[in-house]
Amino acid sequence: MRKIESQMNAAITAGTDWKSANTMVTTVNGVSHVFLHGNKIAEVGDNFIVLMDGGWQSNTTKSRLNAILREHGIPGECVFQEKFQWFVNMKNSKGEDLKVPFFSGMRLN
Repeated sequence: MRKIESQMNAAITAGTDWKSANTMVTTVNGVSHVFLHGNKIAEVGDNFIVLMDGGWQSNTTKSRLNAILREHGIPGECVFQEKFQWFVNMKNSKGEDLKVPFFSGMRLN
């Protein structure tokens, strides 16, 4: 994980505002809002994560989202790409992997 992503996750965990280079975290009413280049890419609450692409399905966006999922999500959740299309690996109630097409605004609990 990149240093900036570790700092981003620390700000989310602490519930504090933070900014470095192209990444920013603001916290409002216990929900952390994560921005990349000024575009919102995630919301992280106590028991949910909302994933967004901010209009750009870039490698950097995917890296930031995966850093958030590693730290604040369920083990094994991740965003990945196949043939230029994004997917999210999620877990079903039995703990089995599910490959779900990514859409901006999807909520993981």
